[in-house]
Amino acid sequence: MAGTPQYIRNLNENLIMDALITQGTMSRADISRQTGLSKPTVSLAIEHLIDRNLVREMGRADNAQGRKATLIRFNETAYYVCGIDIGATRIRIALSDLNGEIIAYRTYPMVVQKAHEPAEATMLELLRSHMNELLDKNHLNWDQIQCIGFGIPGVVLPDSGRIHRIVDPLAGLEEAFSLESLSGAFPCEVILENDVNLAALGEYRSGAAAGYPLFVFFSIGTGTGAGIMVHGQLLRGLGGLTGEIAEMLVDDGRRLEEVLSADGLMQLANLHLNSHDELLEVADSDSDVDADVKGHVVTDDLHRHLTPEKLFEAARRGEVEALEILKQYSQKIASALRQISVVLAPDLIVLGGGVGGNGDVLLPLLRQIISEQFPVQPQLICSKLGEQAVVTGAVQVAIQQTMLNLQQEAME
Repeated sequence: MAGTPQYIRNLNENLIMDALITQGTMSRADISRQTGLSKPTVSLAIEHLIDRNLVREMGRADNAQGRKATLIRFNETAYYVCGIDIGATRIRIALSDLNGEIIAYRTYPMVVQKAHEPAEATMLELLRSHMNELLDKNHLNWDQIQCIGFGIPGVVLPDSGRIHRIVDPLAGLEEAFSLESLSGAFPCEVILENDVNLAALGEYRSGAAAGYPLFVFFSIGTGTGAGIMVHGQLLRGLGGLTGEIAEMLVDDGRRLEEVLSADGLMQLANLHLNSHDELLEVADSDSDVDADVKGHVVTDDLHRHLTPEKLFEAARRGEVEALEILKQYSQKIASALRQISVVLAPDLIVLGGGVGGNGDVLLPLLRQIISEQFPVQPQLICSKLGEQAVVTGAVQVAIQQTMLNLQQEAME
């Protein structure tokens, strides 16, 4: 087929599509100059693209002289894609047009089924129900959805699309979230990827890391992980395991995830608070103990039903014990960042996740440690996309696959 008139015509159409996506609204003469194609060739290709609903005419240009040229633009609403972030506690869904503009965003609680219930079928029904609701509210149907990108907090095996090492709250749902299961549950193409990799992609395309040649997205939340991008490409490595820093071991032999996750932070906080209570009991019985020790009274709020959110809020209020806990915690984060920095020497590290996203508290502490102790000192910032980082990356991979499919359809 290569070299036939139809093949060449399809190549021309794809070239024109690329120009319109990159440049925006253009006249046929503009497209001819941009692509190097003749005006008759451009006109013929445009008519075929209009028939496919991939481009549309937008009225006349505001020419200073002569006949007003008709403007052409890529039809970003010809189809839609979705990005779904399957988190340990939340499901986040974004609906996007083909330009990556998110037109609807919803969050839902993650409901993990009881052991006696059919977890796989129930979870897939739940996801499908959420998608149906989102489509109905936006007056769309499944025929208009080309692809869904899923982000999962686990290792996605490249060859099989199966899940390995999923975060603990979702343990037992590996089969439900496999590529095979998801593909069978949705009437469109499905892409499955590690959530932190997608967050890194999202930050690179439209977030804090735009334009950086080498950066690391470091996510700290229910789990921990890193997404590493070099010149716009994700590093995957053997078995897709690049960035699985959760498996790093710290000095006492524990996995890094046990130390830095939300649970690890709570263990550190409770250990510190219990030790502080014992010190106060000694201080109360010894009148000679420094008054400052007696004065460091821990608030009831910090003791009662402690959560990472409450701890960070207490730190923002300036509570001494909360600040001390987070200083110790920052030292542990810094130890991991140091190892990453000396191995990769990234230009930038972006902190994200439910815990790592508290940049107003963590960044000043970490930057001081970096400036004083690191032989390699990357820039350290917080995620710009926040909780939407994963779905933004999922949308991007879904758009990439959709555009590839549309180009291939033209070649058939």
